[in-house]
Amino acid sequence: MNENDLSIVITTLKSEEKIYQCLDSLKGNIKVLVIENSNNENFKNSIEANYTNVKCFLTGANKGYSVANNLGLSKVDTKYALVLNPDTIVEKKALNNFLITATKNQDFWLIGPGNNQSKNINNNEITEVNNLKGFAIFFNMKKFNNNFFDENFFLYFEEIDLCRQVKINGGKILLDPSIAIKHDGASSVNKNFQVELEKNRNWHWMWSTFYYHKKYKGYLIALLIIFPKLVSSFLKTIFYFIIFDKIKKNIYLHRLNGLVNSILGKKSWYRPRLD
Repeated sequence: MNENDLSIVITTLKSEEKIYQCLDSLKGNIKVLVIENSNNENFKNSIEANYTNVKCFLTGANKGYSVANNLGLSKVDTKYALVLNPDTIVEKKALNNFLITATKNQDFWLIGPGNNQSKNINNNEITEVNNLKGFAIFFNMKKFNNNFFDENFFLYFEEIDLCRQVKINGGKILLDPSIAIKHDGASSVNKNFQVELEKNRNWHWMWSTFYYHKKYKGYLIALLIIFPKLVSSFLKTIFYFIIFDKIKKNIYLHRLNGLVNSILGKKSWYRPRLD
């Protein structure tokens, strides 16, 4: 259980309110790579000045979760990597428990913490599962051959797609209830941008939903699956326009727009305005 075998990758964007408590929860000798989805030199300098074990890399622009995580993972030179959200707090024994489980189950591909468990999972046993939540995923690097997240996903479904690819390739995904990581959820970005973030979430959720189903079930089946969402988004956009609810109208318009762009085969191009 050598901690030198582990690197941690954290993708950030306007995450100043959360990232410091996350880094404080990590042991000082663990190698951490922070991938900041901007050109914020002040953020980089502050992180590296306060944490000697952390290197911060700037992407130069908001390139999304998949691209940034892949960039971080491409810089990992250890046996294992933990992809972690900035709005998490890692409990004291969590990293050591990841390494213990990895040592005992060396043919694994991914491990997730116990926070992901469903009610039918025994709290005391490591369980093989089909999916993990994306806030904390532990990678066995040798299994991936530098092929991690599908970069067509800007936001949402990237961890579901990753897990599906692992299972298609016969890989093992483990959930370990002994690993405790607190996750605030949807709070890694400064709350001052709440409305813009809501538009962003709706756009990308719909884009990714159609793209994911198209990837595995084909265009026509994907279209049948999302057709009710398409109609609903259109009708709600009209309804909120009629009653002069500008905020909800814009949210559902973005939802509709994301879905239409995905149906038309356009890339996941929308970016939130966080200036």
